[in-house]
Amino acid sequence: MEIDGTTALVTGAGSGLGKATAELLTARGARVVAFDRDSAQLDDLVARLGVTRLIAVSGDVTSEADVTRALHEAGGSLASVVHCAGIGPSARILSRSGTHELELFDRVIRVNLSGSFNVLRLAAAEMAKRQVREGEDCGVVILTSSIAAFEGQIGQVAYSASKGGVVAMTLAAARDLARHRIRVNAIAPGIFDTALLGTVSDDVRAQLAQSVPYPARLGQAGEYAALAVHIVENQMLNGAVIRLDAALRMSP
Repeated sequence: MEIDGTTALVTGAGSGLGKATAELLTARGARVVAFDRDSAQLDDLVARLGVTRLIAVSGDVTSEADVTRALHEAGGSLASVVHCAGIGPSARILSRSGTHELELFDRVIRVNLSGSFNVLRLAAAEMAKRQVREGEDCGVVILTSSIAAFEGQIGQVAYSASKGGVVAMTLAAARDLARHRIRVNAIAPGIFDTALLGTVSDDVRAQLAQSVPYPARLGQAGEYAALAVHIVENQMLNGAVIRLDAALRMSP
């Protein structure tokens, strides 16, 4: 798919992976609907990139009304979605404070998995309406999983379950939407230098970087964005979950 002149929806666009993706898509000529719960971060993004190529919409990915409102801003021309919104709290099943709260598990599943499906289903309905030439995509959806889907660490049972669900959903969704000429893929990042690591000390960051085989460093949000753009452009990428982790296999 040619990016220039198309409209894209990026969730979690206020920071980290989503922010970098929104920036790169606008640089490549796309009109971007930036969606995030944090309206202040969206305001900063608009101030930097301008309103010509970027429309900010605040909301929750688990809300049908909020996502529909964001899709309305696409004006019926939505061609791609990069879904980066998510949460990552940690808790052990059994700890000194008691058992893992069911409410916390449900919340992580709702935001990371149900939120992914909510964005996918509503965006697909809009993409299917696009009038394109024979052989061209009606749309491309990129979900965000994690290598925790494959090697969940201690305290990541809820997070791993939610991201594993995204992995399992990807191929099924690609097959489901193939007749509508909508591609579905997922990126499974390793350890990336985003806001989730913002409170980690320099020593811990260095240890994390050393655990990565090569290159032995934290991933940069721009590298995620570059892969997302390539997926949009490469029509043969469909139903795939791509690890972006520098050969990292996480220890317990």
